[in-house]
Amino acid sequence: MEEMYHEGNRELQDRFDTRRLADRIEDVLVHETFTERDRAFVDSRDMFFLATADQDGKPNVSYKGGDPGFIRVVDERTLAFPNYNGNGMYLSMGNLLKNPHVGILFMDFGGRDRMRVNGEASVNFDDELRSWWPEAQFVIRVRAREIFPNCPRYVHRYQKVQASAFVPRENCETPVPSWKRAGWAVDVLPDGDPALDPNATVV
Repeated sequence: MEEMYHEGNRELQDRFDTRRLADRIEDVLVHETFTERDRAFVDSRDMFFLATADQDGKPNVSYKGGDPGFIRVVDERTLAFPNYNGNGMYLSMGNLLKNPHVGILFMDFGGRDRMRVNGEASVNFDDELRSWWPEAQFVIRVRAREIFPNCPRYVHRYQKVQASAFVPRENCETPVPSWKRAGWAVDVLPDGDPALDPNATVV
């Protein structure tokens, strides 16, 4: 495993006398391969937060949502998830083409549980897994470098109210978001965008 802490981490650990605790957490909790508990936790998630950075190190963070199982552990070191149609900016995915380093935060707001995965990502346009996800544009695979639980102390308890109607699903028409029909957007949509279909359902 690569060195987890750099000089900045160590400076603050030493200032607040947490170096021993940090080292113990690294020794006891940080691992490189997914355990059965990790796999079950990831496979049950319907959302996560993805942190990326561009070639100059400028960060970006995005929310990714889907039905449970839309992000999966595919082997002991690898996660995979789809990229769905979005706003066309490709901020996170474009970053991955220039800088593969990512951080993923998984949350269970009901059970107040969370897990981090840091690693290297790849964008795969012809991935054999693409068929797993209806309407996936491409697949992202993340090779884990560090996997570890996070203290749930400050996690607020929330309850899921409703799943998004926009998540692509088998044998179901995916509605069009109303903003794509707005005057500022409709004339610059890409060819073939579902919002251009006058019969599409708009939500």
